[in-house]
Amino acid sequence: MRDHPRRRPARGFLIAALLAAGVAGPRGRAEPPGPSTRGVAVDVPSTLDRLICEEDTDGDTKITVADPRYRDGRGDRRFWLTSKAGTRHEVSGTYYLSNLLQELKLAQDAGSRVARIEARKVFESPVDRVSRSIHERYWDGLTRRLDGSSLDQLLRDEKISTRDSRYLYVPPTDPEALAYYSELARRHPEWKFRVERLPARITPEYVRGLEGKHGLLSLALRRTPGDDYAGVPFVVPGGRFNEMYGWDSYFIVLGLLEDGRDELARGMVDNHVYQITHYGKVLNANRTYYLLRSQPPLLTSMALAVYERLPRDDASRAWLARVLLAAIREYREVWMGPDRLDTATGLSHYAGGGSGVPPEVEQEHFDPIFQPHAVKQGLGMREFEAAYKAGRVRVPKLDAFFVHDAAVRESGHDTTYRWSAGGDRCADFVTVDLNALLYKVELDIARVIDGEFGGSLERPDGIREASRDWHARSDRRRDLIDKYLWDERQGLYFDYDVVNGRRSEYVSATTFYPLWAGHPDDPARRLITPERAGRLVASALPLLEMPGGLAASAERSRGPITPERPQRQWDYPNGWAPHQMLAWSGLLNYGHDATAHRLVYRWLYAITRNAADYHGTVPEKLNVVERSHAVFAEYGNQGTEFAYITREGFGWMNASYQVGLRLLPPEMRGPLERLVPPEWLFEVD
Repeated sequence: MRDHPRRRPARGFLIAALLAAGVAGPRGRAEPPGPSTRGVAVDVPSTLDRLICEEDTDGDTKITVADPRYRDGRGDRRFWLTSKAGTRHEVSGTYYLSNLLQELKLAQDAGSRVARIEARKVFESPVDRVSRSIHERYWDGLTRRLDGSSLDQLLRDEKISTRDSRYLYVPPTDPEALAYYSELARRHPEWKFRVERLPARITPEYVRGLEGKHGLLSLALRRTPGDDYAGVPFVVPGGRFNEMYGWDSYFIVLGLLEDGRDELARGMVDNHVYQITHYGKVLNANRTYYLLRSQPPLLTSMALAVYERLPRDDASRAWLARVLLAAIREYREVWMGPDRLDTATGLSHYAGGGSGVPPEVEQEHFDPIFQPHAVKQGLGMREFEAAYKAGRVRVPKLDAFFVHDAAVRESGHDTTYRWSAGGDRCADFVTVDLNALLYKVELDIARVIDGEFGGSLERPDGIREASRDWHARSDRRRDLIDKYLWDERQGLYFDYDVVNGRRSEYVSATTFYPLWAGHPDDPARRLITPERAGRLVASALPLLEMPGGLAASAERSRGPITPERPQRQWDYPNGWAPHQMLAWSGLLNYGHDATAHRLVYRWLYAITRNAADYHGTVPEKLNVVERSHAVFAEYGNQGTEFAYITREGFGWMNASYQVGLRLLPPEMRGPLERLVPPEWLFEVD
């Protein structure tokens, strides 16, 4: 297998040629053809039915490029919209027809029998339509709150596997929440849910013992003016989720702030502080099977992004102090605790806690792992799985496998061949991403204590945190990252195998994290020098830059795909929003603006092209080699299955779109709106 053909870093944006060809030009938002106020009053039910009948030729309630054309005389991509007055208005082309279908469906959902269909929305540029949908609808579609207004709906979740009852768990340190939810359960027996108090100490045995009784974990509540409680709202990754996820939240917050949803973004931070306060960590997500598992630490980055929007007053500083103290606790107890600190290197690794099969995974997912053990035991697959889960069969090799599997899931990169040398061994590696993030945490704490609290911050126990100590921690980690994770010969950062005492050679997009983690305006606080940054960019881009953005890994690192070795979703050719966003920011930190803008354009083009061709689809991830959302490895591709209209997109993909549009230079906006593929804009070898 070979990597994608090498690309020269930013040889220039060919804007002059595009201007000469009339393709590009300085422009803002797309203008519709004709008067923007023009509208057509139509009968919604009959028009919707006729449009579906004529143009949805594959019967999936969407109009896409996959609809067979001219099937049974239908699907000519041309529709005559007839007004109530009898006038006819032509709509032609897959994209515009899909917009028309969405507008009709929105009118139907609003209860309108007759609606005015506006030209400016039917013929809206795909860039404007995706961005406007995120701003106006998708964030609301992904927002949840754990209170009486929606608790019954949230508990009706496919991931709660109980027959007669549903469960909500409350920490013992929050008696107000216990009283509130218990009263809700008493007043609403028809909701059929039980409120359970967690024990003071959570053990792997306790979590495994919840099989069949797993449920949601409570989040923060606020007092209302009527002396009641309201759940602090949070945003979930996608429509099938009713829980708040750890590292997704940082990227979602960036998108919320981009769209002016400052209070909702602040609520996300408050819910993370609640988790640390009551569960001891930012959880993978607020479900019982995640009680022992965290995710990449991004709380300080998230909080500082929100703090930039707050007034500089005592209340805001008090809020920031609470967040900082929570982050310090998590840093010490989780990431520098005995389960995750490698004492030999002084760096940290993912662990995940717990034992046995992760309950959130579909039943057949581990069949290839179980198969040889089932055969050896003389049991059928499901019989063996049930016996292993119940502890009736002991298999030490499987126990070790699931320890590492939990670490993979804590990393957020579930799953990947990144740690598969000699078996899947994530917990044996101190990783680039985690230690770059922890460097950022240490540096954030030091700089905030310096800038906002005069060099020291008092903890509830009276001990003062000094900024100089946190600077010392970040300096030490920087030196250790240099020693163990930087490969001078290859000019890349790699994870380090602490068991075998050597660096991995698996090239991951996480090699860009050190560009993001340091403070670009303070040379003494950079994680990587400008010279090394230039070398890293030159080494990594030929391996990771693809037509649609950065791949999660190099093709050669992923290795061959066979029936016995199937595709994993966090590997080449797939690309993910968090990798793109951190790389963009890191490249801009070090003055690699042209490269960052090129990568932004590639990613936005891939999202926009898929949305235009596939009825507004905004998926969880992309195949960045093919620029396609047809990524169905392992867990499918969330955000691709919907009827008539997507109502939420996907959280971090939404965020990457809004952030990317802000970063995109104005002269690139026009080509993006016209869907000019990136290869026409950037020179390549």
